[in-house]
Amino acid sequence: MDIKYNVIFDMDGVIFDSEKACLETWREVANRYDIPNVEEIFVKCIGTNKVQTKAIVEDAYGQRFGEGIADRMLAESSVLFHQRYDNGNLPVKKGVVRILEFLKENGIRTAVASSTRKQTVMTELSDAGLLHYFDGITGGDEVKISKPDPEIYLLACKSMGMKQENTFAIEDSYNGIRSAYAAHLRPIMVPDMIPADSEMKELSEVICKDLLEVIEYLNKL
Repeated sequence: MDIKYNVIFDMDGVIFDSEKACLETWREVANRYDIPNVEEIFVKCIGTNKVQTKAIVEDAYGQRFGEGIADRMLAESSVLFHQRYDNGNLPVKKGVVRILEFLKENGIRTAVASSTRKQTVMTELSDAGLLHYFDGITGGDEVKISKPDPEIYLLACKSMGMKQENTFAIEDSYNGIRSAYAAHLRPIMVPDMIPADSEMKELSEVICKDLLEVIEYLNKL
């Protein structure tokens, strides 16, 4: 196999099964305030950074529940999330170690481009024993505009000296795929909470059911 590519991973929903875990904390906090339709709003926030998430939540609930509801809701759900999943308790997605070992064995450079704050990304990867697999980390706090804007992927490629056209981006979210496509990377979608629609099928080079299937795809190149 002639290896001539790099791989950049999203983190939440790709490496960690964190989106479902986060939704559970949102539901608990929403119940405290009798906030409706939290699942619908949560889905809109997948793949965005903290600033955009706050804006989406405030726009959805601010008029009915008062200014600052987004700050309270996000802060309280964050406390619950960290209580439950810090120190290596965050579950990893199926095939994570297998694909990282496969890429390492074949000398393929890897990185993470996540809308989550960089220090949080590094801490969660370190706690899970995965940080050493990655050659670079780009966090959502390092860019001005979050996914679906291509900025984070452009920055990740630039910082790593990776050619965009030779770099795969593994994403689970619509915003992530849009970001990678706009940055002229090769998007691979591994759906998590949201199935691929016609747009995702058009923008993605391939859609895989899990990371083990991604290995099969890469092994054929």
